[in-house]
Amino acid sequence: MSTLAHTMMTAARSADSGLAGPGELDRYPYAEPPGMDRVGVPAWDTADPELGRVGRRAAGSRGRGLHGQLVQQLGQMIVSGDLGADRPLVPEEIGQRFEVSRTVVRESLRVLEAKGLVSARPNVGTRVRPVSDWNLLDPDIIEWRAFGPQRDDQRRELSELRWTIEPLAARLAAGHGRDDIQQRLTDMVELMGRAMAQGDSLTFARADAEFHSLLIQVAGNRMLEHLSGIVSAALQVSGGPATGCDRPVESTLAHHARIVDALAAGDGGAAEAAMRQLLTVHPEVERVVPAPREH
Repeated sequence: MSTLAHTMMTAARSADSGLAGPGELDRYPYAEPPGMDRVGVPAWDTADPELGRVGRRAAGSRGRGLHGQLVQQLGQMIVSGDLGADRPLVPEEIGQRFEVSRTVVRESLRVLEAKGLVSARPNVGTRVRPVSDWNLLDPDIIEWRAFGPQRDDQRRELSELRWTIEPLAARLAAGHGRDDIQQRLTDMVELMGRAMAQGDSLTFARADAEFHSLLIQVAGNRMLEHLSGIVSAALQVSGGPATGCDRPVESTLAHHARIVDALAAGDGGAAEAAMRQLLTVHPEVERVVPAPREH
């Protein structure tokens, strides 16, 4: 294998793992670059004290220990505006503020760069990027926006995006009949019905999330399937604000059942119409985004 091919494979594996590959750590110099503009350096002491001392908090986000926790803390601070665009992030100061090692800081900044939140350039250092550069479809950023000052915008944008994705997925799914998926969708509707009768909102929400994920997966469009994570993230952070699933009612369940019946009949138009009806259940109800979920 050529040196170039080996380098490319190594880089790909590093990107998939979310960890730094050989030489990657040096992209975030621990010493401040000569002449770096100190104006606008984050005032860590003014930040929420609960964001400090990462190592003493509970288990890290997404099971990545200190690295995951620091990604979560810095990500929330950037998305909330506490660390505004073009603000310098000095790794040494971050390490001291959050009491973590150089490696943890560098790996965390690398993940945030992959999400479009920060950029690292020679002789400039690491700086926060403007919102226009963020990967707004990243599940973490969706969550951070949903629990920050932009929560109303995030809720509206997710609702609008679901209106674009799910009716189309329902129409396409009607032309890709699979008995196993059809049965699974039926099972989810039945499970939602039992959960509603028992007042079990958690089970209802989980069954609802799987229903919508399965529907997108069976649409037969791989690019559309790639967006299923957005719908899942929307349901997780908002409890289904566009569907009324945070307050399950009989009409919600009926619309799910109509979608399943339309898919079984191969009627794409009916499936699309039923999905649009589902997405407009109780649009007048003002919903409140719940507290962040545990990781």
